[in-house]
Amino acid sequence: MRLFSQLLTIVLGILLISKVAFALEVKPLMDLDLAKKMADACEAKKATTDWRPLNIAIVDSGSDLILFRRQDGAFLGSIDIALNKAKSAIMIPYPTRVIGELAYGKDGDPGRLPGISTVDFLVPFPGGMPIRTESGHLIGAIGISGATGDQDEECAIAAIEAVKGLLK
Repeated sequence: MRLFSQLLTIVLGILLISKVAFALEVKPLMDLDLAKKMADACEAKKATTDWRPLNIAIVDSGSDLILFRRQDGAFLGSIDIALNKAKSAIMIPYPTRVIGELAYGKDGDPGRLPGISTVDFLVPFPGGMPIRTESGHLIGAIGISGATGDQDEECAIAAIEAVKGLLK
């Protein structure tokens, strides 16, 4: 009888543990394969233009670097800008263009948060975009630097659009 009781306790324990394990939420993650596809799409977009060479930075949801590419001839000073655009877009999960509008304003109106421009790592101009899954989970961000801000942002958007089907 004691053996039966011990077996019953073990079986119930396993059932409870497995039920808890199945109840855990599985969070989507940014991985190197996805980051490579995004960087490839950005480089393909750039190849159709006469833009200056680009630096491409992709970070995960914790702002940790997943991938960095520097095209031949890209400005060395743009390395940190690309990284900080990606970090800005993950830490304040909006496009860096919006961060700039919050700091400096838009359409002649003053910015609502002018002090935000004093935060060291925040980049308040276009080129950084948060990366969200179809269901809205923030999994990372991309930062592009080297061309104009608008061109950098266009490349970041092209990278995200290229993997839209993988962002489930």
